[in-house]
Amino acid sequence: ALKALGVRVALDDFGTGFSSLSYLQRFPFDKLKLDQAFVAGLETSRQSRAIASATISMAHALDLQVTAEGIETEIQAAFLVSRGCDELQGYYFSKPGAIDQLKLALKDKDFMPVSNDAPLIPFPKSLGKLA
Repeated sequence: ALKALGVRVALDDFGTGFSSLSYLQRFPFDKLKLDQAFVAGLETSRQSRAIASATISMAHALDLQVTAEGIETEIQAAFLVSRGCDELQGYYFSKPGAIDQLKLALKDKDFMPVSNDAPLIPFPKSLGKLA
């Protein structure tokens, strides 16, 4: 019923706690949110890199978008972009702020859309543009 109203549904904190792999078969998700626990280890852990890469590939094979949570470094962002992650969020781009701050920041030409349905977020020039 929610989907008929145009509501999009995301599976948050994928890979931890109650976000079971079986939920992908039971519920009509549109998006999978890769938990920051895996993002935090991208720079040092082969296992985190393998899990992030496999999760992105699996989600895309299921026609789901992927949002990675907790991006804090350029290395994390670059790795996820190179693996085709659809959206990135985290302090690397911006800390939470008031709406007035966001309105001012959106006027800055260093901001760009990361996806068609996402708001503009700061995206470091050193990473180039997402295609």
